[in-house]
Amino acid sequence: MNLTYATLTIDLPYVSSKKGRRAILNSIKERLSAMNCSVMDISGEYPKEGQIAIAFLSGDEQSAKQKIEKIETMLASRFPDIQTVIDYELL
Repeated sequence: MNLTYATLTIDLPYVSSKKGRRAILNSIKERLSAMNCSVMDISGEYPKEGQIAIAFLSGDEQSAKQKIEKIETMLASRFPDIQTVIDYELL
């Protein structure tokens, strides 16, 4: 059993307020929660970037990588105008 911890960094150049950022991040968090991930908004004060912490359990390293790829695919298809970077580590 592996625990995977990931940090999703999101660039939001067209958002001008924390309220706008929060709306986008909440939408992403709902999608991730539906994929059986634990999520938490760890963004700072700057409204043009956001960060989401993601954690999930997987049976082995291969299934963890597949889930990360599934998350990246979901982000690219559902939020094509948002640039994201996901960094992860297996524990």
